[in-house]
Amino acid sequence: MNKRIIILAHIAVWAVLFLLPLTFLSRFSSFTLLQYLMSSMSPMLMMVVFYTNYLWLTPRYFVMGKHRYYWVFNIVMVIALGIFLHYWVGFTHSYFGGHGPHHYEPRLFDILLFILRDIANLAIAAAIATALVLAMRWQKTESARKDAEAARTQAELSNLRSQVNPHFLLNTLNNIYALTAFDAAKAQEAIQELSRMLRHILYDNQQSTVPLQDEIEFLENYVKLMRLRLPDTVEVNCQFSVYHPQLPVAPMIFISLVENAFKHGISPTEPSFIHISMVESDTHSITFSIENSNHPKTASDHSGHGIGLQQVQRRLDLSYPHRYTWQRGVSTDGNTYHSQITLQL
Repeated sequence: MNKRIIILAHIAVWAVLFLLPLTFLSRFSSFTLLQYLMSSMSPMLMMVVFYTNYLWLTPRYFVMGKHRYYWVFNIVMVIALGIFLHYWVGFTHSYFGGHGPHHYEPRLFDILLFILRDIANLAIAAAIATALVLAMRWQKTESARKDAEAARTQAELSNLRSQVNPHFLLNTLNNIYALTAFDAAKAQEAIQELSRMLRHILYDNQQSTVPLQDEIEFLENYVKLMRLRLPDTVEVNCQFSVYHPQLPVAPMIFISLVENAFKHGISPTEPSFIHISMVESDTHSITFSIENSNHPKTASDHSGHGIGLQQVQRRLDLSYPHRYTWQRGVSTDGNTYHSQITLQL
């Protein structure tokens, strides 16, 4: 909370309490400044108890776990000031002519009742001060915890993004290496495409979000790169329908799904397909879908370890908590794999 607001709140509360004696003195035809000051002893002592707890007892003893000292100091202080306040009120009353012809001497029971009332008022002031200190401490601790959690989340996201780079580059370089064995011209074209994509990786991937259009161009370049080594029996379709290309999106959050489709959706001997689409709805949400023929790896194929999809899951949890859905799986006949992510931007 803003310190200026806290100070103004303190001033406003004490101003009200110090104006209360005027309501009792207003019934007299005239009263002096001395009479007002002597009648203001109750709010003065409440202020003493309040700030003794607010500035000293609660931070030094209660918060630090020294509860015994806190309670002893408070009990002694509140009882002593409560007794003093009762006799002060009696003194003030007699000083300003309270002993008239019909003067009433209170009974012992009444005296005790008045003292307990004053002690209760002072104890309430101490309790309010302690509650305020604890509330502000909790707020500060909670704010620090949230800051630490945000920093930890940001560090984990940065670490995940840095892991995407070598994982992506490894798969891409493997494809280029395969091209050099039978088509040097395509390999050169692939290297040019890779250089364009590296610009996105080196610069855009370091940011928390990038424009949606940049991410689409990156995916299109990757698909174009992968197509260089595909046989004619593979059908690849890409459709991107977005109306707000500047919408912010987490960088490279979809590339692992596309990599997964090219890795498991293509067979060198059987007809294969990969269908990629991205659609933006009217509510500023996007749905990224991939459907591909399912050709799972054989037991002898040890390429990849599934870390790409694990990274996608973790990055979705961190970047879009409670703002995404991810549906994926294999069709009942086992021939088609689908993956669909919907993000609320």
